[in-house]
Amino acid sequence: MEFFDVIKKRTSISKYKDSKISKESIDKMIEAAMRAPSWKNRSAFRIIIVDDKDKKDEIAETIRNKDDKACNAVKEASITMVIIAKPDDSGEVEGKDFYLVDGAIAMEHIILAATAEGYGTLWIGAVDEGEVKDILKIPDEYKIIGITPVGEIAEEKEHHKAKDRKEFAFKNEYNNPY
Repeated sequence: MEFFDVIKKRTSISKYKDSKISKESIDKMIEAAMRAPSWKNRSAFRIIIVDDKDKKDEIAETIRNKDDKACNAVKEASITMVIIAKPDDSGEVEGKDFYLVDGAIAMEHIILAATAEGYGTLWIGAVDEGEVKDILKIPDEYKIIGITPVGEIAEEKEHHKAKDRKEFAFKNEYNNPY
């Protein structure tokens, strides 16, 4: 798939088929994350691939907004990827913690690679961090950046209608539409 085709195809998917993802596809997603830019090339993030059904079910129960779609997506998808980062391994400038940015870029690389491989994803950020850390035995010094189920798409979903570009892109100064 061409890059902009991947961008256009990527959307939040919450229904998955009961099928496995090849190791080759998972390896591509991991490599995509590992090639993500990071503050001073520190790559403070790590990836946990969860394929154990019991662990996925437990993780689903930690979702804070209790959205059935998100919970079911984690339970149904072939795998769930959990992106974590260690703040001390990254940097901070003027109160801005770069581990969050680095982890988010890595997660987006995973999501785009999954899309390119023909799989669906769903970015989930609202989870009980302590519970997920207990389930996956994540050390205290790590923070959870996000979680995404990854799996074969059970139903196609269209993107929402694009908003007017004039609301998002400005030239030379704020509110001067590009």
